[in-house]
Amino acid sequence: MPEAIFRIRWPDGVEEDCYSPSTVIHDHLTARESYKVAEFHERSRVALELAAQRVEAKFGFRCSSADAQSAKIAAAVSRFDPQEIVTCLSIR
Repeated sequence: MPEAIFRIRWPDGVEEDCYSPSTVIHDHLTARESYKVAEFHERSRVALELAAQRVEAKFGFRCSSADAQSAKIAAAVSRFDPQEIVTCLSIR
């Protein structure tokens, strides 16, 4: 199953590589696009849930890395105002 790394910039300027076990992330985020924190959180949560489900459908178990990435994003977004901006720098 093809995976993807999406690089983001948080509102405080910190950049981070995030993991998706599926290229479904391309359906929910766009490279060089900015999103309000709340929107980014929802888009990434949905994409990573779908990615975990795709892994489960193919291999019979969820992708714990997708779940961990989603939890990490959820923890990070709590540091910011929902109206602040997250930028998806790239998806590869």
